[in-house]
Parts: sequence; C-alpha cells; structure tokens
Amino acid sequence: MSKLADFPYYRILVLGLAKSGTAAARALLQHGKQVRINDKSAKPEDRLIKELEDLGAEVFYGDHPLEALNNMEIVVKNPGISYDHPIVREAISKNIPVITEVELAYYLTESPIIGITGSNGKTTTTTLITKMIESSGIPVKVAGNIGIVATDVALSIDEDTTMVLELSSFQLQGTEKFRPNIAVLLNIYEAHLDYHKTFENYTAAKCNIFKNQTEEDYVVFNADDPIIMNEISHAKGRLVPFSVKNMTEDGAYISSGKIYFRGEEIIHVDDVVLVGNHNLENILAAVAAAKLRGAENEAIRNVLATFSGVKHRLQYVETIEGRKFYNDSKATNILATQKALASFTQPVILLAGGLDRGNEFTDLIPYLKNVKGMVLFGQTKGKLQQIAEQVHIPYILAENVEQAAEQAFHMSVEGDVILLSPACASWDQYRTFEERGDMFIQAVHRLM
Repeated sequence: MSKLADFPYYRILVLGLAKSGTAAARALLQHGKQVRINDKSAKPEDRLIKELEDLGAEVFYGDHPLEALNNMEIVVKNPGISYDHPIVREAISKNIPVITEVELAYYLTESPIIGITGSNGKTTTTTLITKMIESSGIPVKVAGNIGIVATDVALSIDEDTTMVLELSSFQLQGTEKFRPNIAVLLNIYEAHLDYHKTFENYTAAKCNIFKNQTEEDYVVFNADDPIIMNEISHAKGRLVPFSVKNMTEDGAYISSGKIYFRGEEIIHVDDVVLVGNHNLENILAAVAAAKLRGAENEAIRNVLATFSGVKHRLQYVETIEGRKFYNDSKATNILATQKALASFTQPVILLAGGLDRGNEFTDLIPYLKNVKGMVLFGQTKGKLQQIAEQVHIPYILAENVEQAAEQAFHMSVEGDVILLSPACASWDQYRTFEERGDMFIQAVHRLM
C-alpha cells in the first residue's frame, strides 16, 4: 500500500509535462486527485493530452496564465522549470507549495530508498550501488536523474524492492517530506548557479537529501569535502563517512592499496577496473551504501572487477591508429572536466565547449598540463580560446562535436588520448548531453 493516502493535497497543478510531469499526472489521477495541467507546448489534438483528459485532467493550453493556479493547493513542477517562472513565483508568493515528482514518488512507495546526490559522480555511484545490490540477490530498481522517472518505478515495485534514486539539485529543491533510508552525499562544488542563483541555495538543495532523516536512517558522506563537513552537523541520521585520504573506522576508506568498510577488507585497488582517481570516491560511497543495504562482499568485488563505467562518463570508445578516444559528454561543468583530465597521464587532445552559463574557465588551467591541443566548439569556444592562448596550447575552432572529433584526430599522433569533456551543458547545440555524446561516438566510428 502506498503512502499517497498521507499526501495532504487534493487539487494539484502539474506544471510542465515531459516524462516526469506526465508520470506525476497519471499517478495522481489514478489515485483520485483533481489534476490541472499547464504545458506551453500542449495541443488539444495531442494523443497524450487526450489520454490525460480522458483520465479526468483539466488542461490549460498555450501560455502560462496565472489563472492556472486558481483553487490549487500545490504545484508539481518539472525539475527543469526555473523558480523564476511566473506561475512558480506566484505560487510561492501565495504560500502554495512547489514540489517535484521525486517528492510524489516518496509518497507512492513503502520501499526502502537509497538517494544519491553530488555535484559530480552521481550516475556512476548510482549504477555501482544498483549493481552491487542486484548481484547480491536483493530486488532493486534504479530511477531518478539517471533518466528513469521515479514515479513510474515507485508505482511498479513492492515494498521488498529497494529503490535507488539519482537526485539532482533541481529535484531535491522541490522536496518537503522526502526521506531516503540511506542518503549518499558525494561532493558539493559550485554548479547550476544560473538556476539556484547562489551557492548557498545550491548547497541547501543538495542537503535536502538528509534534512528529513531520523536516527533510524544513514547518511553516507564525503569526509574529504570541506563544504559537506560544514553541513553534515545538521544531519540526524547515523553518519557513515568515506575518505580517500584518511582511515574512517565507521565507514569506507583505503589503506595499503586496499578498500575497506568498517575495518573489513573488500578489494585491492589494483583489481578495480574503473579508471580515474576521482572514481575512488564514488567507489567508496557505493561500497558503504551497498554494505548498509546488505550487499555481499563477493558481489561487490565482482562488480568492481568488471564495471568499466557508464555511457558518456569517461567512456572508452575506440582506439584508431594508436589514438584512444574517450566520451565524457556528461562533463557538463568545469569540475567534471578537471577530474577527467586528472585521470590521464598521456598527452591529451581536449574537445570542449557548449552552453554559455556565464562561467569563466580559469579553474581549468592547472589541469591542462598534459593537454597538447584543444578543439573548441559551441557558445563558449571564444572563452576557451582565451584560456588556450593564455597557456600557449594550440587550438582549433570547430562548428560542432562531430567536426571536432575529426579535427582532433588530424591534430593527434599515436599514443594520444582524444577526450570529449566539454565542461559545459549541451543545450546550445544538442538536446541532451547523451545526444552530444552519441554524435561524438558516431563521428569516431566514421573515422575508422
């Protein structure tokens, strides 16, 4: 039985459909709620709109009239919709709660929940935890920011199935009661300030992951992150640290080249397939969360000895004439690209650029020591060109990532790494970072 009976709202505005809004609307309608939908691109003839209307939804077409809020008790908004949106601003001014569908998913299931957030490493850690639990014979489903709508999963699982949720700051800002049994906080670095406006707001959104926990719950946190260490004192759950620098008796750590959890040896670091020193943090976090959920050591070792990474995150693509191509399209901020560059000792041709969010790129400079050339594209190519000129790295300006792959190949020699790690979101030229990465992969295959 779901907890939606405890959801204290009846008249609900769903703002923005896409995947999450559609799933939320369906779930609410199926549970007898009065649902109004406002989506700027909705048309009366759309099959989806007709389906939702047949289920009882009222739809406001066209623009975003403030009248859509009339008599509504709560707004369920698409995570990508800004808090500057006129309906969202109006709702907040009238003290109408604004949530995302992750909050709704929490009410729809009695299943144990593991939530994972951080500025970087979320998808890798989420995937590792899911595989470790699954390999231990424990029923598990993954959802959230990883691309699978949490509401759909919550409706489809029983209370014995663990739900592993990758959670963005956009999703977490829209939570009120959301409470994971195990919260994982990987790192907090400056990101998405165009959305959150201040670093303090961004940090607060991330820390929502543990704000409703009790002493029955666990919070797995990065003891090497100064921002997290400053915030973790507010957590009520049982603290389980992880560290790549120090032994943490109550958590996960590395000692003498081996990974441990609470003093128990798990695996030798040399037996781990996943590349990149930054991934050791993700691995320690995953080990801690999986062990807390009951995963077996043998299953954890098998996963770490075989898992080489998720698509678009430092994904090895191909070797062509001695050049190794890596797709790190999911590096949508500077920190992610810093970590990617730190993963290689070979000479690197860096492919970077994308949506201009107002960032400067000087923080990349210390990580460009092995970069012998840059191929730049997108709205930020001019800013990145200035960086290349400042540190005297040869560069080429390209129209898009497909052209950049070809130009990087001609710029390289045998033994080089050709790395797509844009340090920017994709939305200036591509709908998603996945589309950008797929275009890169196709361009590499054409080079063969």
